[in-house]
Amino acid sequence: MKFFITDGSVISFFTAVFDAFAEKECVITSDNQIQLSLDSQIIYVDGDTGKCERVRNGIAKYDPYAEEEILLSLRSCDTRKEQIAFDYIRKLMQIKAPIRKRLSLPEVIQLNDIVHKITYETHRFTGFLRFMECAGGILYAPYSPDNDITDLLMPHFAARLKSERFIIHDLKRKTAGIYNGSQWIMGCAGEAEVYLSENEKAFENLWKKYYKSVNIKERPHEKQMKGYMPVRYWKYLPEKN
Repeated sequence: MKFFITDGSVISFFTAVFDAFAEKECVITSDNQIQLSLDSQIIYVDGDTGKCERVRNGIAKYDPYAEEEILLSLRSCDTRKEQIAFDYIRKLMQIKAPIRKRLSLPEVIQLNDIVHKITYETHRFTGFLRFMECAGGILYAPYSPDNDITDLLMPHFAARLKSERFIIHDLKRKTAGIYNGSQWIMGCAGEAEVYLSENEKAFENLWKKYYKSVNIKERPHEKQMKGYMPVRYWKYLPEKN
């Protein structure tokens, strides 16, 4: 079996789709830790703009809205994301018509599931994300989402915090969205050394005191809290530290 290994970029994925399309059995992945059998043939895929555009045009021919869903699925933390997207594209090309409403197809079920997880996590973080005020007045929000969603969050917070300067830092992927009060960009960002303002320290202490005062010790509600907010998100909540 052939394994097409991409570099994780969109152009590399669509190039792999072009190269693998005629193969009866193959795997497309960006996971370099994938377990291979002894007879596996590994093909490392470099991005080719010509092949990429041909695949994108083919998708748009049968469903002009499909590419948006496919690109969304590639943000997933699921190691099968490229294969799931590839299977969806092949089925679309086979039927030659939109397939998103054909919910009996396994290819549609799998893609819908992965897209739902991404959009749901994005929605959650519009309420979960916590900003800290740094010494220079810039708001800073570190987090480690399951999926690659920072640039999906930036328009929401740019509209919500129009007059503020802020940074949303994905520590897991070492990327950050940076807003200067009028426009935002994405960039690479490693470890950050953050100096909190005096106001922030006071606010955090007040918030912890408030949280402690409303939390009835004799009636713990950890189970309910976990239902509203998974434990993996608690790391960046001041009241839980």
